[in-house]
Amino acid sequence: MKNILEYLERTVEKYPGRTAVEDDKESLTWKGLADLSRRIGTAAGKRIASGDPVVILAPKSPLALAAMFGVVYGGGFYVNGDPALPPRRLKEIFRVLQPKLVLLRPEEIPLIRQAGYTGDYCLLHEAAEEEPDLELLERRRKESRGEDILYGIFTSGSTGTPKGIAVSHQAVIDFITHFTEIFGIDEKDRIGNQAPFDFDVSVKDIYSAVMTGAALVLIPRHLFSVPAALLDYICEKKATVLIWAVSALTLISSLGGFKYRIPSDVRKVMFSGEVMPSNQLACWQQALPETEFVNLYGPTEITCNCTYHPVQKVPGEGEKLPIGRAFPGRRVFLLSEEGGEIREPEQTGEICVAGESLSLGYYHDPQETEKSFQERISPEGKRERYYKTGDMGYLGKDGNLYFSGRRDFQIKFNGHRIELEEMERVLDRMPGIEKSCCVTDQRKTCLAAFYMGEADPGEIRLWMKKRLPGYMVPRKIFQTERLPLTKNGKTDRGALQKRLEGRR
Repeated sequence: MKNILEYLERTVEKYPGRTAVEDDKESLTWKGLADLSRRIGTAAGKRIASGDPVVILAPKSPLALAAMFGVVYGGGFYVNGDPALPPRRLKEIFRVLQPKLVLLRPEEIPLIRQAGYTGDYCLLHEAAEEEPDLELLERRRKESRGEDILYGIFTSGSTGTPKGIAVSHQAVIDFITHFTEIFGIDEKDRIGNQAPFDFDVSVKDIYSAVMTGAALVLIPRHLFSVPAALLDYICEKKATVLIWAVSALTLISSLGGFKYRIPSDVRKVMFSGEVMPSNQLACWQQALPETEFVNLYGPTEITCNCTYHPVQKVPGEGEKLPIGRAFPGRRVFLLSEEGGEIREPEQTGEICVAGESLSLGYYHDPQETEKSFQERISPEGKRERYYKTGDMGYLGKDGNLYFSGRRDFQIKFNGHRIELEEMERVLDRMPGIEKSCCVTDQRKTCLAAFYMGEADPGEIRLWMKKRLPGYMVPRKIFQTERLPLTKNGKTDRGALQKRLEGRR
């Protein structure tokens, strides 16, 4: 099979009346999802050519999911946009994509006008009423190939310009096939979706459901600010699989959610995006002793994840949680600054990924694509394309890969090279600290730590002095009720940096 719609239709045939997707307001069966998608696909297909990008501006919902498949039925590829995006950011996305069509609600029309968009748009509720043109949809399917773009996801570029990562049907099919087989996801599962649709963690939720017939349970964003309500929702919806960003998981554990309620139906918890604090992982494992926990690693550019590590035990002091071993079909290796492959244990290098499921690169940006996606001769003597992640790592003596920080988070401070994430690992192990984040100001003159928990700043300083060189002990330490999150669920370092600079 070369097109994701073939998997959708196979699941519709097997489980037509079972729930495909639901949220707090509505639900769709697999047949209902496919029917609605074909209607929207007809509306889109009449307005675009094969291979055209379509922007979907709508909150996460069953209708938004149908719009995604609708765009694919119509022959295009979808790019989800958050209706809360600033017009300037949306304008940049439109500039990169040059979309032929935007699918949206009436309330988003002012936003696209503010962003300077003057092209065609279609209201989602009207597209949902379109009479399906099966001949048009069949024609578009025949024109499709596995290498066609399925979706685009925008991330922040180093220059401040957003980069659109283009991912093919085949990349998703290859990765999700391995993913669902390794973790035993099947039609009896109910996947509790945390991530927004414009964040690549949601790709695992959506396509694991499509491939297996599992139900996709969409968790409304507002619940992530109220742990008790969030736990009620997960329990009432009987979620069995959670594939979440680390910060979303720690929101529950750090704010004492398990004292209120245990989500006992959850049999598998997978996390990614940041380093999971050991104390928070221990909290989850104590609450759900029979549940399997898996640490996932990988950037959007390689389609979700390239390594995984089933957690056997919580790391003790001085230990790190591995990011594990490569998924089948992947080759994960380390390159030195000189460009040579590192094979010796405990030698740090840049994590690089080759093999299946690399993205097609950055849409309409050959220069950036060339910079990050390169070619080399593999150890077997074959030419292979690989992606440079910008993450640093090393091989442990146990054969596992370990993450040792972002290149971006390695800073020069008072002449010393410092990894902010190393400071955070030390902090997160201290009793009385739930979660921490370390930042420096723009001029690199002040090192600061923000933390959630009851620990005293003076005791924190002593704890760090015993475990780190003096130049890595933050000059300023701030207690905070909550660490700010980006909309993707990661700790918002930029917001903390601004907070630091505002307090000086």
